[in-house]
Amino acid sequence: MTKLLGALDQGTTSTRFVLIDASGDIIAQSQREHRQIYPRPGWVEHDAAEIWRNAQTVIEATLAKAKVSARDLSAVGVTNQRETTVLWDAATGAPLHNAIVWMDARTHAAVDRLAAQDLADLVRAKTGLPLATYFSALKLGWLLDEIPGARARAARGEALFGTIDSWIVWNLTGGRGGGRHIIDATNASRTQLMNLDTLSWDDELVHIFDIPPGCLPTICSSSEVYGDCVGALAGVPLAGALGDQHAALLGQACVKAGDAKNTYGTGCFLLMNVGETPRVSTQGLLTTLAYKLGDARPCYALEGSIAIAGALVQWLRDNLGIIRESGEIESLARSVPDNGDVYFVPAFSGLFAPRWRGDARGLIAGLTRFSNKGHIARAALEAAAFQTREVLAAMVADAGVEIGALKVDGGMAANDLLMQFQADIIDAPVVRPRQLELTAIGAAYAAGLAVGVYKSLDDIAAHLRESRRFTPDMSPQERARLVASWEKAVERSLGWAI
Repeated sequence: MTKLLGALDQGTTSTRFVLIDASGDIIAQSQREHRQIYPRPGWVEHDAAEIWRNAQTVIEATLAKAKVSARDLSAVGVTNQRETTVLWDAATGAPLHNAIVWMDARTHAAVDRLAAQDLADLVRAKTGLPLATYFSALKLGWLLDEIPGARARAARGEALFGTIDSWIVWNLTGGRGGGRHIIDATNASRTQLMNLDTLSWDDELVHIFDIPPGCLPTICSSSEVYGDCVGALAGVPLAGALGDQHAALLGQACVKAGDAKNTYGTGCFLLMNVGETPRVSTQGLLTTLAYKLGDARPCYALEGSIAIAGALVQWLRDNLGIIRESGEIESLARSVPDNGDVYFVPAFSGLFAPRWRGDARGLIAGLTRFSNKGHIARAALEAAAFQTREVLAAMVADAGVEIGALKVDGGMAANDLLMQFQADIIDAPVVRPRQLELTAIGAAYAAGLAVGVYKSLDDIAAHLRESRRFTPDMSPQERARLVASWEKAVERSLGWAI
C-alpha cells in the first residue's frame, strides 16, 4: 500500500482530519463541529479543550474509516484558524480561559489606545498589518490582564501562548509530557508580534503590546519535522503547519508571483503570491507571509480578509432558522430569480479589508412587503461575492496586474449559484478545482515536502486539476447597478457602533 499523508484542519466552526494519497486524492475524512460561544455582543470564544477532544475523535474516526493505522502514514500536517488565541497551563495542559476567536471585537478600546499613541504606522511597517481587533497580540494582552495571576505565570513560562496550531502541535507531540511549544511562521505573522522581514519575535513589538517573552512559542518554518505524534498517530512525523489561508494557497499551487485564490469558509480570504519581497499595500490590504518551506527563502502575499461568509449561512440556520442545514441555502436562494433589491451587509464584527471599519454593524437593506426568505438567502450569498469584488479590486490596484481568473476553494465554492454570481460581479472567470478541501490538502503537501514525498513545488502543482470554470454572463449595466446598490447598503452600516 502506498503511504498516505494526513492533515488535521482545525477551522472556526469544525475540526476535520483528512487522509490523502501522494496524488492529492482524498482517501477518507471525518469532521466534527464545536460550540460557538458568544458571552457578549461582538465577543466570540471557543473551548480549546473541546477542540482538542474533537481533534482526537476525528483522527481516530478517519483511520477507522480508511482501515489504516499510524504506520500507513508518511507524515501529518496541521492547518488552523489563524489569529484565534489560546493561553494554557504548561503543567496541566488545561486552557486558562476560552480561546478568543479571530473575529472577536472585545479589544476595540485597546486598538484606539495604541492608535492614539501614533503606533499604527510602526506596527504596519514591522508586521504588514493594521491595528485591528483581528490579530492575536491584543487578544493575548486581554487574557493576561483578565485572568488572575496569568501575567506573572506567563513571564515564568508556566502559562503558554499560542494560536491554534501551537495548541494542536503541543498536544499532538506529547502535551504536558514533553510537547513541542512552537508556532509556524505563517501563524506567527498574524500575531502582530513577528517582524515580517526577520521572521522572529520583535522586541519592540513585544514591548508595545506588553507581552512576557516567556510565554511565546518558538517560530518554525511551515514545512519541517517538528517531532513525532503520540496517541492514535504515534510515531508519525508531524512535519507541516500553516495557517488555513496559507495552506489553501499552497494547495491551489499558487506558487508564482501573481497567482491568487479565494477561500470561502467561515469568512472569505483572498491571497495573492507576491514572491520573495513583501509588498506594502496602499489599498487597505494586509501584507503577510505566504509560506516558509524548510530552508528556502520565505514567500510573501497580499491578503484581503472578509470576516463573515459561510458564517452568515450558519447564522441564517442557527439564529433565524430559515434553513435546517447549510446545504439548503442554494435551493432557497434559487427560489427567487434575483435578490429583489435586497442587500445583506454581514458586518457582525465590523468590516475587514479593504475598509477596516470596526464601527460597522450588520444590516439587511432594501426590504419591502415583496421580500421573502428567498431574497434574504440570495442576498446572504451575494454578500460574499460583493465583498470579494472589493478586495480583488484593491489587490489589482496594489499589485498592478489584472487577475486572469480567480481560483476558488472552501465549502461555499461548491455553490454553483454563488460561483456564477462571483464571476459575473468581478467580470472574470472563476475556476473551481476538483478537490475543494485544499486547506487540508495544502497542509498535507507541506508535510510531504518535509519528508521527501514531494521533491519540489512543481510536484505539488502537477496534482491540481480543474473541475469547472464559471464565465461571466452579466451586462456591464446590470453589474454597475448591483455594485452601486451594494455600496449604498455598506454606507448605511458604517458608524453604527460608537
